[in-house]
Amino acid sequence: MFAALDRLPALGPVTGEPTFSVYNPSTGALLAELPDMGVAHTRAAIEKAHAAQAEWAALTARDRSDVLWRWHQLIVNHTDDLAAILTAEMGKPLAEAKSEVSHAAAYLQWYAEEANRIYGETISAPSTDRRMLVIKQPIGVVGTITPWNFPASMVARKISPALAAGCAIVLKPAEQTPLVAGAMFALAEVAGFPDGVINLVYASEGADVGLELCTHPMVRKISFTGSTEVGRLLMRQCSDQVKKLALELGGNAPFIVFDDADIDAAVDGAIQAKFRNGGQTCVSANRLYIQSGVHDEFAEKFVERVRQLSVGDGFDPGVAIGPLIDTRALAKIEAHIADALEKGGTIRCGGERIVADGTFFAPTVLTDITSTMRVAQEETFGPLAAIIHFEDAEQVVREANDTIYGLAAYFYASNLKRVWRVAEALEYGMVGINTGRMSSEAAPFGGIKQSGIGREGSRHGLEDYLEMKYLCMGGI
Repeated sequence: MFAALDRLPALGPVTGEPTFSVYNPSTGALLAELPDMGVAHTRAAIEKAHAAQAEWAALTARDRSDVLWRWHQLIVNHTDDLAAILTAEMGKPLAEAKSEVSHAAAYLQWYAEEANRIYGETISAPSTDRRMLVIKQPIGVVGTITPWNFPASMVARKISPALAAGCAIVLKPAEQTPLVAGAMFALAEVAGFPDGVINLVYASEGADVGLELCTHPMVRKISFTGSTEVGRLLMRQCSDQVKKLALELGGNAPFIVFDDADIDAAVDGAIQAKFRNGGQTCVSANRLYIQSGVHDEFAEKFVERVRQLSVGDGFDPGVAIGPLIDTRALAKIEAHIADALEKGGTIRCGGERIVADGTFFAPTVLTDITSTMRVAQEETFGPLAAIIHFEDAEQVVREANDTIYGLAAYFYASNLKRVWRVAEALEYGMVGINTGRMSSEAAPFGGIKQSGIGREGSRHGLEDYLEMKYLCMGGI
C-alpha cells in the first residue's frame, strides 16, 4: 500500500495539528496520519470554490470535458495503485477494489461525454413580438459527503456530473477511508482542474463539517450518501436556506425468488446481491423471500455456496469477503442474529466471528425468519442473509413494500406477466429482474420514500446540478 502511495503524486500536506489516524481494518495497522480539518478549513475551501466557480462555469463544455477525460485516463492508468490503497483502508478484496476503481473511471468518462449534451429549449410564444426559451446553468458550489464503503466510485459518481455541469465542489470523504479520495484528487490536479474548482476536506468527525456545508450561503447544493438518520439531519440543516439536496440513503432490499425462476441463476444472483463487499452496500439484498415450492431447494443450494466463500485479508489470493469496517458493524450483526434466534430463527451456516479480536465475520445464513425479527426490519450491512418463505405474489409484494425504505429490490421469475406486474408494484427506485447487479454509470441510481432524493448516474444525474432559467424576450 505504501509503495502504491509512493508511485502517485503527493497527497498534499499530511502533517499538522490536530491529526487523525487511518487504519487497515484487516490488520489494525496504522496507514496514515491526516490533518483533522474543521469548520475553519471547510469555510476556506467553500470560499475558494466560490472564487473559482465563475471561471470554471464560463469555460466551454468541451474544455470541461477535456479535463474530465484526462482525469479519467489517469485513473485508468493508476488502477492498480488506487485499488491497493482502497483495499488497505477499506478491506475489500483486491479484485473488487480494482472493479470499483474501473467503475469510478466509467463515471468520469460518462460525464466527460455528457458535458457536451447540456441542452436548452425554445417555446412557442403566444404573440409574434416575443421569443421564449429555456437555458440551463450550473447550480454553483456543491458540498459533497461520501461514504466509507465505496470510497472511490462514490467520489466519481458525485463530483463528475457537478464538474461537467460547471460547478465547483468541496468534498468531505468518510473518515475511515479518505486515502483513495486524496489519491484521486492528486491525479485530478495533474489532469488540469483550475485551482479552487475541486477541494478536499479531511475530518475525523463529520458533524461540524456537514453543518458548515449546509449553512454556508455560498454552497448551493448538498450531495450526501449515508444513513437515513444523517440524511434527515442534513435536510433540517439546509431548510432555512431552502438549499437543494441530493440524498442516497439507507435501504432494506428484498430479494424475491418465485417458483418459476431459474433456481441456479437465482442463487448466483443472491450471492452477488448479498455478499458483494461483504454485504456492506446500500443495495445489498437484506431480506430473501423464497416461494414455498422452491424454498428448500434454494436454501440448500444457497447455503452450500455461502459455505464456500473465503474470508480474509483483501490482499490474500482467493478471498471473497474482507473484514467489516469496524467493531460496531460486528455488534450489529451479532445483535440481529441473537434476536432472530430468540424468536425462532435457525442458523444454517456461519453465525460467529472468525477471529475473536478482529472484524472478520463468517458469512451467515438464517432461515425460519419472520417479519417481527430485527433482521427483517433493519438494514444489517454485513454478510448475513435472512431467508423468509412466502406463498403468493400478492403477499410477497405487500411484505416487500412494508418498509420506510425504497432504494433497491430484486426478483427472479420467468413468467412475463408476473415480471411486469411485480416490477411495477414494487415501491423501489431500482429493481433488478433476474440479476443481482444493476449499477451502471448510464442508469439513474437512487431511491424513493426515505431512501433518498434525486438520482446519480445517467443524463438525469447531470440535470441535478443544473438550474433551469426561462428567458422571455419582448419587442422582437
